[in-house]
Amino acid sequence: MEFDHILIRYGELFIKGKNRKYFERKLQSNLIKKLKEFNNVRVSKKRDRMYVLLNGEDPYQVMNKCQLVFGIHTLSFAIKVEKDADVIKQAALAALQDSPEARTFKVSAKRADKEFPIRSQDLNQLIGGYVLSNTEGITVNVHHPDVELKVEVRNDAAYITAQDYPGAGGLPVGTTGNSLLLLSGGIDSPVSGYLTLKRGVELEAIHFHSPPYTSERAKQKVLDLASELSKYGNKIKVHIIPFTAIQEKIHRETPEGYSMTIMRRMMMRISAQIAKQQEILSLTTGESLGQVASQTMESMNAINEVTNLPIIRPLAAMDKLEIIGVSRKINTYDLSVLPYEDCCTIFVPKAPKTKPTREKASYYESTVEFSQDIADAIEQSYIVEVNGNEESKDEFEDLL
Repeated sequence: MEFDHILIRYGELFIKGKNRKYFERKLQSNLIKKLKEFNNVRVSKKRDRMYVLLNGEDPYQVMNKCQLVFGIHTLSFAIKVEKDADVIKQAALAALQDSPEARTFKVSAKRADKEFPIRSQDLNQLIGGYVLSNTEGITVNVHHPDVELKVEVRNDAAYITAQDYPGAGGLPVGTTGNSLLLLSGGIDSPVSGYLTLKRGVELEAIHFHSPPYTSERAKQKVLDLASELSKYGNKIKVHIIPFTAIQEKIHRETPEGYSMTIMRRMMMRISAQIAKQQEILSLTTGESLGQVASQTMESMNAINEVTNLPIIRPLAAMDKLEIIGVSRKINTYDLSVLPYEDCCTIFVPKAPKTKPTREKASYYESTVEFSQDIADAIEQSYIVEVNGNEESKDEFEDLL
């Protein structure tokens, strides 16, 4: 007897009240897109659960894909059988034998179908006795078992699982709006994008490119990072902004100590305009409070002045080691540390202001004409679409 399903349990979706069905439909849609390379797989939704029907596909490959989808708390391989006590006992034994290293177990039966004639506690004892009589060297441990055999008797069938696997958590991508991620190519901004996706936000990205000071390889690194991020959601549009003229003017015509603050304000202005064009309601940055000169409280206050869009800063309260830990987990660290210059690492002032003021930043900007440069940069920008998954097709909607 082999596992023929993957059982999916929700986490935070349980608290969504009357909106819960909307979140469940989005999770189902995201799962179908994620698993479309498996031709035989089907995703079905029933009360409080979602099921991936394997139909002969490799269970472990499918499980690995499912674990990338936000909105899932835990997953388990499952055997679906008819609601017959003898069949359930045999399936439970087979599920335990799939973990040959196990030496202890417990049975947790749940009778959701109240018309099933055997009560949950009686079912525990029935299955436990059958397993003990058909194995050697295995005992019951109700507190810390190696394997917990879960038996759910539902209206349509009985489902037997033997091990829980962690899901990605969070909310289904696409359920909480959209945001424009300022993606530099360093360690922080991809992690920020990942954490924003985890809260159900659909992402587009914006990258400031300054040739010849920054190279094509630096730009490709950013596209590769966006591609990695897209594996946790959908394809991502990356807006490439030619930034050379603006950076040179800042370097040439503003006080050196304020050049970083003014550069960040220019990025925010351009990002806000691109967001408006794309009907995006927020910006996301990789800022971590106190990490560098542009990320002090005073700097963020001065930079924030130029936009009234909400700015999502998932890393604001994280330290560098925590951020690096997440970047390794999501496979962006090795890309991020490739030694290519980005626009934030060129024209770096020797002594940047760590406590800039809005008044001085505005005054220095007023002495230089930037409006045409900003308009030109937006006019010359272009979009590159990346997708670490395969293309999603509308034909998969018929599986819903």
